[in-house]
Amino acid sequence: MLKKYLLLPLLFFAVNSNAQSSDEYKLTVSAKISNQGTGQKPGFREWKDYQTRTIATLKNYQPSEDENLDAYGATKARQVKATGFFYVTRVDGRWWSVDPDGYLFIVKGVNDINIGKSDNNQTSFKKLYRNPSNWSFKTTQMLRGFGFNAAGAWSDYEELTDIGNKLKPLTYTVMLDFMGSYGRTKGAYQQSGHLGYPDNAIFVFDPEFEKYCDQYAKKIAEYRLDKNLYGYFSDNELPFYRKSLDNYLSKKDEGDPGLIAAKTWMNEHHYDKAAITDNMRNEFLGFVVDRYLSLVSKAIKKYDPNHMYIGCRFNGYEKTVKEVMTAAGKYLDVISINYYDHWTPDNNDMRNWTAWSGKPFIITEWYVKGEDSKMGNYSGAGWVVKTQQERGLFYQNYTLGLLESGNCVGWHWFKYQDNDPSNKNVDPSNTDANKGILNNLYEIYQPLADKMTELNQQTYHLIDFFDARKKQNAAGK
Repeated sequence: MLKKYLLLPLLFFAVNSNAQSSDEYKLTVSAKISNQGTGQKPGFREWKDYQTRTIATLKNYQPSEDENLDAYGATKARQVKATGFFYVTRVDGRWWSVDPDGYLFIVKGVNDINIGKSDNNQTSFKKLYRNPSNWSFKTTQMLRGFGFNAAGAWSDYEELTDIGNKLKPLTYTVMLDFMGSYGRTKGAYQQSGHLGYPDNAIFVFDPEFEKYCDQYAKKIAEYRLDKNLYGYFSDNELPFYRKSLDNYLSKKDEGDPGLIAAKTWMNEHHYDKAAITDNMRNEFLGFVVDRYLSLVSKAIKKYDPNHMYIGCRFNGYEKTVKEVMTAAGKYLDVISINYYDHWTPDNNDMRNWTAWSGKPFIITEWYVKGEDSKMGNYSGAGWVVKTQQERGLFYQNYTLGLLESGNCVGWHWFKYQDNDPSNKNVDPSNTDANKGILNNLYEIYQPLADKMTELNQQTYHLIDFFDARKKQNAAGK
């Protein structure tokens, strides 16, 4: 039983488990990635082999399905302080989410759980579900059957939570748009995957932005007593670039608040514009992020002090910068990361995010696409593998790394359903790509779902295994 593993000394897993995890990457999966951003004709780079581990390759691990879970999907084997809402805490050196009843919880979510809008989607929807209420119930039932417990960003959480008393709704997140909605009034424009901003510089120094945040946040007061809400995202993938300092300083309007703020910052630090270094750029980027997060977090906590603020989904250069993560730790409960650029999560990254911020992280976008879907698969980020089975191997390889880290409180897979190439009214990053657990006819990619289920249904057992091995390895040094 899982309770026994958690509450008693973890000797069960320690026996003969001193092998390093690097010995477990026994499988090889071939993958390719698009050449977006290279300036070349659209296409893909060469196939490359990636070393991969799965549950089956873990040394001395005995698979066992998690038992004794509560309605949220948390393990009832250990209970800490219950606050009536989700929060995070550190227990015996590992970071956890804690559910409203005080039980330890790992988020296993899916993004963009919605009724598809294309003609293909709608035709199949009517045959299979008939109405939104039936879809919500069956979709929740399906995802819980796969071991998922959460609805990630851009999901129709209002529909998904309205399923009566027969089934516990998925825990959900709310995707807000503080800078995005403000920026659109100032010239922000749609790019692939996120908004673009004039001069690649957000309007965080505008004197009106603080007041705007307060007005914008008023609407979240309606969620303040909802126990099923995990937390809020404030924006998605803001342009926190390496040369943000240069971008602000290059603004042409001498009265621009961003230019004034950058010049003031340079003067206060006695820096020379003609001799800008990357250290200076990182300092300034931390200053920009601090300004943004301070204003947004103040507004969120004013109107909903009960729920977590889980960030703006860092996705680029900023996630490698200590000054950014230090600023994030001052205001965020959990650091959200959209993490596409590693086949296996990098141990240094995962250590640094928490060491620099003092907070755990959650991976809020990641996926791999399958060539056997017969889709173009050029749009979006991430790799293309040959089969749905290999998509499942990637899922296990990736999540095992997250669980082993001890600093990750969960993940959101991107996404529920494939992009429909016939639907042209979408973000450029979401056209003709196999990102879903379901295809456009609501048919399940079963080999992928099977591998997801296998891992999701023994998450807490795997955590016990990794923690016991870590303790034994530490004792053996």
